[in-house]
This record gives sequence, structure tokens and C-alpha cells, in this order.
Amino acid sequence: MESKLDLDAGLVEACRETARAIADRMAEETAQRTTLSVERSVTRFLGVDGINELDVPLPNVLVEHVHERQELGGGIARWLGNAMIQTGQGAQRVAEAVGAGALDLLELPLAEEGSIRELVDRECAERMGEVHRRMQERREQRERLGGPPPLRYVLSATGNVYDDVVHALAVAETGGDVVSMTEGFGGTFATQENFRILREALDEWCERNGRYIRLSSFCSGLCMTEFATLGAMEGLDNMVNDALYGILYRDINPVRTMIDQRVSRTITGYFGIVINTGEDNYLRTAEALRAAPSVTASQFINHQLARDSGMPDEQIALGDAFEVDPPTRNGLLYEWAQAQLTRELFPNCPIKYMPPTRHMDGNLYRTHACDTLFNLITIATGQGIQTAGVPTEGVFTPHLHDRVVGLECVDYVFNYARDIGEEIQFKPGGIIVSRAHEVLREAHELLERIAAVGMFGAIEDGTFGDVRRRVDEGRGMEGIVATDERYYNPALELMGGVRVG
Repeated sequence: MESKLDLDAGLVEACRETARAIADRMAEETAQRTTLSVERSVTRFLGVDGINELDVPLPNVLVEHVHERQELGGGIARWLGNAMIQTGQGAQRVAEAVGAGALDLLELPLAEEGSIRELVDRECAERMGEVHRRMQERREQRERLGGPPPLRYVLSATGNVYDDVVHALAVAETGGDVVSMTEGFGGTFATQENFRILREALDEWCERNGRYIRLSSFCSGLCMTEFATLGAMEGLDNMVNDALYGILYRDINPVRTMIDQRVSRTITGYFGIVINTGEDNYLRTAEALRAAPSVTASQFINHQLARDSGMPDEQIALGDAFEVDPPTRNGLLYEWAQAQLTRELFPNCPIKYMPPTRHMDGNLYRTHACDTLFNLITIATGQGIQTAGVPTEGVFTPHLHDRVVGLECVDYVFNYARDIGEEIQFKPGGIIVSRAHEVLREAHELLERIAAVGMFGAIEDGTFGDVRRRVDEGRGMEGIVATDERYYNPALELMGGVRVG
């Protein structure tokens, strides 16, 4: 795309090089470790599903069965594969026997290592190949029936998946392009069955109407890699996946999160799922003008981490947000500068642009006015994915009609100002150009500081979103496992992805 900001190419490349150094150091600091979530994903790729009589998922049962006796360092695949050989049963039957207390994986005699790997590789390749074929068909359907960017992205958060279906179909009828299941307050649990229910309903609508609707959900928390796996199995198109979100806003241990994000991105990259990063969240806990350089610095780092997991730019939807406090003089110009800067720094990434939320105080009219300006910048700067704002943002979980009103506003502005970006050039030395240069320069300085102290040190310093987390604290620490020389992960090997062990 044509540059309108006259950015310093040398400074941009320096940011990229520093981000690469930060990512390389992070890889070294998290090497030779796996997590319970990574290992549970392996069992799912081998065909394990379902629950035991206590409603505990069988992948959890298998992995905990080995982990509690400190024998997970070689990976779950070798124990599960050995049991399949010794019992003559498939992975699902083995898991059910372990779940019922009728089988102890560690008491079985060990088969020859080569035999175990041959069996496990074959089983894993068969299931992963089937998922890959289905995702390839979906990709072709998406290209044939999908619309041009910016894609209209709408959150569905009713707490009941069947009500989510009603909302999702209403979003489709109103012109939305992406429907997202939402966890948390008012949200619906992100489970494989809920993924399947929503995906089937949207697919039926797509067939009837000849227009493709993407499905998105969250790929975060202590089950990050499993969500990536289940998302691929059930045909999701997008997943919110950020390297830092779980650390900053869910207090998950930094090392645990960094391992899981690396593997989850290998999975989403391999199966063609677009990830959405979460830099927009920093602007909900830190003042937007002051925090802008940290957003840009995080985008460089998130981008490099995703690339290191094998993801192409076309699948890396970096996050940005319209969050400058409305009373700010020339706030629109500062927002425009940040959006244009992000767009030019990552021209091949489908940037995900978020609406104003932090300063929305219940005044529905002002919120709607802010959303309209947000819509204008979205179309003017060529963002790839736009989360539609709704008038009742910050008041309560939006009703169905609130989302319809938000989409109608998006459609109005997108149509009314469709080619405005092609008509506008920025004044050299003006507010927009000067602000973009300032943010880029400060982002580079911040990246240099992060490179000096390391990513974990930067997180402890509160660099991102003014939130501080320690590397030796946080949820999920007990789920980090040191790997040994026997470690074997058939899924990652088949995907040609990053090595864990």
C-alpha cells in the first residue's frame, strides 16, 4: 500500500530486528518445556474425546495420570502409543480404561521406541490430514463466498449457545461477516460442542444465502492449545490469540503462557485460522495517548512470535483500538495517526480494529457518535477486521437490537465514505504525521529497553497496560513440565512446527 506517513524505513527495520531479538531470547528462556495443555492437545489429535464418570475430560485424565507421577517429560504420546500397542486398542478405548481406573499406563511393559512412533505418527497423521482437508475446503468456500475487508466482526455473548445461534443468524442477516463467541461475563463456554452447534447453524445459513460467515472464539487461558485444536477440528475461521493477554488480565504464569502461545499458533497457522491479538486491551487499563508506543511495540513482538510459529502475515490480525478519551482536543487526529501507523507497519496483516469502550459511560448518544467516528477511521485506513461498536457498550451485555443498530451504523459509514482513504493525503509535519513518527520512535526506544531486560522483565515492570506480573507467580505454574531427551510430540513434528523439547 502507498505510504502516507513517510515513515523512516531504517527505524521500521530496526524495530523489526529488535523484536526478532526479543522473540529469540524468549524462545531460549522457554525451551525444553511443555505444558499440560500442549500434551492434552496431542491426545485429541490421536482421537481422544469425551469425559469420565466424574465429568472430567478424558484428555485431562490421561495427562494427569502420567503427570502426577512425574513421567510426562517424554510426552504423553509415547505412553499412549505404548498402551495402544500393548492392549491392541485405539487411543479412545485406552483413555476410557484409564478413566475408569482399569488401566495404568505406567505399569505396562514398554514396546520398542520405533514401533511406538510408527503407530502414533500414523494415527496422528490420519486425523490431522482429515482436519486439514476440511479446513482447505472451508478456505476455498471462504474465498468464493466471503466479502472484502473491512470484515464486520460482532460479539455474541448471551451465556446460552442456542441463544447465541439466534444472535449469530441475526448478525448474518444484518450484514455481519464474523460472529464471535465470547467467554467471561455474559459469555458462553468455549467447548467443542458449542463450536460445533454454532458452526453448523452458520454453515446452513451460508448455503441458503450464498454468503460466507466466519466464526471466531477465544484461544487463551490455561487451555490455549486445546482451543486451537478444537477450533481447527470444528472449522473456526478466527481465534483471539495473544501472547500477553493471559498473563496481564488472567494472571496466568508468564512462562506457561509463552509456551502455550507458541504451540497454539503453530496449530492455528497450520490449519489456516486467523489469529486476533489483543493490544487493544492495554488501552482499557492505561491511558491511550501515553500507552500508544507500548501498543506498537507489542504489535512488533506479537507479529514476530507468530511468524516464529510458522504463521504467514495473512493470518496475523494484530490488535488496535479507538480509545482516546473523547474530550481530548484533536483526539480524532491522534486516533487516525495510530490506525494509519499500524496499517502501514504491517501492510499484509488483517489488522483487527476495536471500538471505544473504556470511556463509554452510559450516554448512548455519545457512544453512538464515537462509534461513527471509529467507523470512519476504519474505512479510511483500510483496516482488515472491525469489531462493530454498539450504543449500549459499557452499560450491560448488548441486546440483539443494539448489535443491529451498531451494524447499521457501520454499513452507513462504510458505504458513505467507501473511498475516502484514496482521496486523503496528510500534511507533512502536521498532527497526524508528527504523531505517527513520535509513536514509532518511542516504540523503538521501548523495544530496545525490552530487549535489554527481556520480555519477562518488561512484564514485571508493568510495560504493557500498566499491569505487573512476576515470572515466578501466576496460575498454571504447576502445569509446566521440563522435557527430557525422550520427548516426542507427533503433532508438532507432522506440522513441521516449533520444537518444544
